[in-house]
Amino acid sequence: MKSEKVGLVFTEDYQKYNFGDTHPLRPLRLSLTYSLMKKIGLFKNEKLEILDPKDCTDNELELVHTPDYIDAVKKLSINPQDSSVKPSDYGLGPGDNPIFKGMFEASALVCGASITAAKKVWDDNSCNVAFNPAGGLHHAIENRASGFCIFNDIAVALRYLKTLDKDIRIAYLDIDCHHGDGVQWIFYEDPNVLTISLHESGQFLFPGTGHLDEIGEEDGTGFSINFPLVPGTNNKLYLKLFKECIPKILENYQPDILATQLGVDIHYSDPLTQMGTSLELTKNLAQEMDIYAQKYCNNKWLAFGGGGYSMTVVPRAWTLFLAQMLDEKLPNELPISWINEIKKKVKNEKIPKELWDSDTQMNNQLFKNSNDAENMENYIDTLIELCHEKFLPNLTKK
Repeated sequence: MKSEKVGLVFTEDYQKYNFGDTHPLRPLRLSLTYSLMKKIGLFKNEKLEILDPKDCTDNELELVHTPDYIDAVKKLSINPQDSSVKPSDYGLGPGDNPIFKGMFEASALVCGASITAAKKVWDDNSCNVAFNPAGGLHHAIENRASGFCIFNDIAVALRYLKTLDKDIRIAYLDIDCHHGDGVQWIFYEDPNVLTISLHESGQFLFPGTGHLDEIGEEDGTGFSINFPLVPGTNNKLYLKLFKECIPKILENYQPDILATQLGVDIHYSDPLTQMGTSLELTKNLAQEMDIYAQKYCNNKWLAFGGGGYSMTVVPRAWTLFLAQMLDEKLPNELPISWINEIKKKVKNEKIPKELWDSDTQMNNQLFKNSNDAENMENYIDTLIELCHEKFLPNLTKK
């Protein structure tokens, strides 16, 4: 049964999570996403409910992060030159996670927004789907920032759900091109949070994890599942793996809610990754997730944003996801007003005219070498076989 309401958590204050003009994670992508959702007509849908994010308390942050780490972020947020803190001890400083004034408030806001989405889906029976596009900061661990992520809003939100129901079973599905390492490690010994990640193999890409033998530990053994993919994987092969494995995993696990990290840096044009998929795949994945949430996950879907570093791809991808959540069919065209906005605000990217694109260009490159194509197909078949023979038997609900 489709949800009566769909929650979208949004605030202009998301723009404050800003590492600087030269950093790949640009807050512009969020404002362009909101703009496209509005200009394409989704805000006219009666199901949509815009939610203001709640403030995240220190106690809520401490559901995941250590008091020492939270205190360090606070001090550097007030004074980035604070000599009482050694930033490198906490993964902060030049590089991926530069320090900026106000970073504590900006990061806590993202966590509060994800808690808002989680609480809405769990407590409001009329709203079975909620989406925080600013969320999805899946690399941070308990005491350290990593990969553009200061706090791990996903882990905070999932731990918050566990305070509402101590026996809740959560299936967490991460499609970001970078492995969802932080969420995996935080719940690595917890059988009530199943982590599933499809990502470019750590042999080729940060954070270098997400290998097939990372299956959980102690009581959590078997409840961490990874599908490392080779660069250039196209729509057809990705979707084959997804449809062959994900619904069977969820059916075996029988979760009470589906949580998804919707990173869209799997797109072939993303500047930080090397995959071969297009927004046509994104559209198909949105449809599949919607079906799986209804059929296998108690009809509850909690969605977070994630990676994606092309300013013309991220807004279109997340608009496709919101349209699916709202059960609204959109034509494959973009509003002229949004195209004009892109021309003014985005440099060095091809200006799109369609809402979704195909992977024809990447397929042509892939199939120039028939051996590469055959090897890739064989590898996907191997992952599917591994899923059926090894991963699935561990997941029968006890």
